[in-house]
Amino acid sequence: MTVEEAGRLGGEKTAETHGPEFYSEIGSKGGSQRARQHEGTKEAQGKTSLEEAGHRGGQRVRKLIAEGKNFEEE
Repeated sequence: MTVEEAGRLGGEKTAETHGPEFYSEIGSKGGSQRARQHEGTKEAQGKTSLEEAGHRGGQRVRKLIAEGKNFEEE
């Protein structure tokens, strides 16, 4: 038996014993928990690493543009 087959059989058995309401309930719990975790992380970190990387990249571009303008003037 493959892992895929075992997972399918386990899912079918769970569906038989618990029904569709079970999946709705655990799905809504997982979604609300994930949302709370994301909010807390964002507030605790302040700026995200992507924001900081974007800022550094922008500063680098600004510097290169200034160097290019100085080179043209010379």
